[in-house]
Amino acid sequence: MKKLEGAAIAAGMAAMLLASSTAQAQWGPGYGRGWGGGYRGSGWGSSFDSPRINNSRSKDSREGRVEVSRFVSSDPAAAAELGKGPVSVESESGDGPWVEASMRRTFEAAIVDALVGAGYDTLHPDVPQPQITKLKISRQVLAPGEEKRSPVSGTAAIETGTYGTGYGLGINVDLTKPRSALVSTRLDARIVEKDSGKVLWEGYATIATREGDDKWSNGMIATKLAGALFDNFPKADAITPAREG
Repeated sequence: MKKLEGAAIAAGMAAMLLASSTAQAQWGPGYGRGWGGGYRGSGWGSSFDSPRINNSRSKDSREGRVEVSRFVSSDPAAAAELGKGPVSVESESGDGPWVEASMRRTFEAAIVDALVGAGYDTLHPDVPQPQITKLKISRQVLAPGEEKRSPVSGTAAIETGTYGTGYGLGINVDLTKPRSALVSTRLDARIVEKDSGKVLWEGYATIATREGDDKWSNGMIATKLAGALFDNFPKADAITPAREG
């Protein structure tokens, strides 16, 4: 009797070990890798990642860059009159890209400061002005402003396996603001003899800035362009004379 009981117990233990081994064979590779590796590692790893957040973007290479071209009269006697004596400043208005009067006054003030630094007398308007500095200020849109967009975007995915269905969602959070229009501001300056209208010196400077950018007010743009235009005045590109007449 005891032998029969011992045999029964041994048979039961063998059955349990066999069941455990079978379950391990079924669930170990499938469930273990399916959940731990399949759902997380290869199949669903990217779907359940933390949201990708973008709060910066590359700057347009044109922003803040100043380009300058300057030309001087081929007549040595005329060129010798530059940078001395009284001079007046006036700006031209017109249709199309020309800016309004209030902005023109801002650029006129910046040019007056640059002329004083170049050696001219701008403090005595009652004195005859043998030379006149004529300005043109224009603007052109280089790139239009971006439209408003949703800051959150993403993609969803569904994957069905042996042991059920998994859902995944990839989220992208863009915290950057839409860019305003990229605008080119151009300042043209021409110094002429008042009586003859002969051009003694001329040049232009341009800069690209974002519309409404606090770092680039009209006064800052005007100062930047005027300073670049009259840097090392009256030196200019000697190989290319100014237009005469």
